[in-house]
Amino acid sequence: MLLGLMADTHDNIHLIDRAVERLNEEGVELVLHAGDYVSPFTVDHLRGVKAKFVGVYGNNEAERALLKRRFQEAGMELRGYFAEIRCSGIRIALLHGHEAELLNSLIRSEAFDVVVHGHTHKAEVKKIGETLVINPGEVCGYLTGRCTIAVLDAETLECRILDVA
Repeated sequence: MLLGLMADTHDNIHLIDRAVERLNEEGVELVLHAGDYVSPFTVDHLRGVKAKFVGVYGNNEAERALLKRRFQEAGMELRGYFAEIRCSGIRIALLHGHEAELLNSLIRSEAFDVVVHGHTHKAEVKKIGETLVINPGEVCGYLTGRCTIAVLDAETLECRILDVA
């Protein structure tokens, strides 16, 4: 199963559209978003994803109740600040990562095969102990100048960071 990973979209609708297009081109079956959509209107652009969608809040969502309602209306899941996803026999922790102690504790616990987070806007794939830690980078391109997503093969745990703009 191919998973699309994204984070830190920060209202940049043009790059959100491009990231969604790229995820669809890659043929992902599940998209995980690690938060910081910012405004509810971004849901209109994320709903173009052809795969199942599960997301969590980041630290910049001011209208969380409206955002959650918009996702529900679009048939997409917004779980809160944390989601545990099981697929293809692996356990994935999804969170934004702005609470460093919580993020590091989840990684060190080795309770998850994969931890997906955002917040730093820096695309990175690393193995810590037995846990694969993935930050897909930022879709918005505001801090690094790069618009990135990641694609994870849940069978092999191979992950690619993709530039989308």
